[in-house]
Amino acid sequence: MVQSLISRIWESLLRLLLQRITLVLTLMLCAAIAIAISNMSALSSSLIESQAVQNAALNVQSLTQAFDLYSAAAADRAKLVPGVTVTHAYLNTKGAIPLPSTFAIELGEQISEKNTEMSVRLYSNYPYPWRTTGGAKDEFERDALNFLRENPRQKFYRLEKQNGNTTLRYAQASLMKPSCVTCHNTDINSPKKNWEVGDVAGAWEISQSLDNLVTKTNQSLQGTFAMLGGMSVLGLSGLTLVVGKLRENTRSLEHRVRERTTDLAEANTELEKRNELIRQVFGRYLSDTVVANLLESPERLKLGGERRKITILTSDLRGFTSLSERFPPEEVIHILNLYLEYMADVINHYQGTIDEFMGDGILVLFGAPIAKEDDALRAVTCACAMQLAMGGVNEKMKTLGWPPLEMGIGINTGEVIVGNIGSEKRTKYGIVGSQVNLTYRIESYTSGGQILISEQTFKEVGSSVRIIGQKQVQPKGVSQEITIYEVYGVGGRYNLYLPKEEELFFPVPQEIPLLYTILHDKQMGNPVFSGRLVKLSTKGAELQVDIPNVIPPKLTNIKINLFTSKNSTQVSEDIYAKVLEKLAGRGSFYIHFTAVPPTLLTQFNNLYQIISQ
Repeated sequence: MVQSLISRIWESLLRLLLQRITLVLTLMLCAAIAIAISNMSALSSSLIESQAVQNAALNVQSLTQAFDLYSAAAADRAKLVPGVTVTHAYLNTKGAIPLPSTFAIELGEQISEKNTEMSVRLYSNYPYPWRTTGGAKDEFERDALNFLRENPRQKFYRLEKQNGNTTLRYAQASLMKPSCVTCHNTDINSPKKNWEVGDVAGAWEISQSLDNLVTKTNQSLQGTFAMLGGMSVLGLSGLTLVVGKLRENTRSLEHRVRERTTDLAEANTELEKRNELIRQVFGRYLSDTVVANLLESPERLKLGGERRKITILTSDLRGFTSLSERFPPEEVIHILNLYLEYMADVINHYQGTIDEFMGDGILVLFGAPIAKEDDALRAVTCACAMQLAMGGVNEKMKTLGWPPLEMGIGINTGEVIVGNIGSEKRTKYGIVGSQVNLTYRIESYTSGGQILISEQTFKEVGSSVRIIGQKQVQPKGVSQEITIYEVYGVGGRYNLYLPKEEELFFPVPQEIPLLYTILHDKQMGNPVFSGRLVKLSTKGAELQVDIPNVIPPKLTNIKINLFTSKNSTQVSEDIYAKVLEKLAGRGSFYIHFTAVPPTLLTQFNNLYQIISQ
């Protein structure tokens, strides 16, 4: 019974469809057209939103680059210029320039005033007291700050209705840089004084009206909608024609979408070209100063050089090569990158140009590409700051299970050839000349923690630099002796001093027999000498030779092997050290360890704890 009823209903529906085929086809055609219009509208809305979000992200990127460039190239440098003040009230202060945050806020206000369809705003949870509108002013800004504080690398946006207009509000985090952290944590007016690098300082917001984009898109689609409406009316006269027209129209729509996509791709390509130029500059020069210089004058990318007097700084870790052979390559690279990151931050702070990383060595220029009157003084101050930064490096070393690292620094001032060296495919901003080699020779005389400068640099820096000693040396390739000076600090406005630690040598309970070899340019020489370790300090030892008249020259490097026991012929792993100028008794000399194997270092430390009680 039920089955028969279902069959009759089905037959009735089929007859109705056959009788009203035109109406059915018309309805199907209208439904298809409505779906097509809906899809086009959805696609258009999606493209509009995507384009608006992408434009906002690009605007924030440009604002951030302008903020970073102003902070590094103007504000940080202006702080070093006498008579120039960096303040929020710069309009009322003679010789003042705005703070980076003030510059950013006023830049956003000017953009907003000159662009009726877009506004820019920078705000924070911790505005300074004088910024009456610096905090979040509505729910979106509060939500944005809360979200970005938890997700600093993501973006936050929302479509809102404002005065009857559809507006995209886009927010992106403004992160704390090292120089900003120092300023905010020390300013008495700062509402927060425990900032750290990478903290979310605030948010950039781009508000952009979408009505014009929607209007333009609707205008471009009105003809299409009218055409589809006409097609629905003519559908009864020829379904085949309508279907063909729909296919043609679909292809036309796809072509328009591709054109819009192509336009967006071209805009992105132009932006990528600009960013690629910046990346190329960074990859070739690795210095903010050089980057700013080249962006202002791109013609300086040409190959060539000039003769110029500059101050050269070179640093090197003592015994790092031999020490790194005992650890996995991945761990060595991690440690090296950590050390270089600390040093690079210090060098950039004192406006040095990092010319090259050579393993654990660094070559830094002061006076190229931009020369300043205080190049030599900043170089010496930078060296002091680098030695002080080794404290932070060694704290990290301790947590990673590495022994502490020591660094020597040599500084020299003289004329060199400086410029772009290489080919059109690969270029390096570098220096050439005998003064470069002399700098390396001066650095080779250092022991761990020392800073040695040439006589020419000493004359350039004046009385601000504090000296604890000088010595006459004759480096390889130099025809006569030169004077080099040991630095322990810089006074005046920098006020940086290295800690003074008196090194105490204590006699060991039982002399340790050993063999040692003098190294010439890091190559072992002959013959092998015998002696004994008779005294020990925290960083060195006193050795007594078996042949009293054979004492290695001062400041030379030696390799030492200890006998494992008094009557044994087995020797320890290699120990590397530098002969000190400290006077010892006849047949004795003092050394400073530059590389000690971890097992021997532990034994030395334990022995020193016992004998120093």
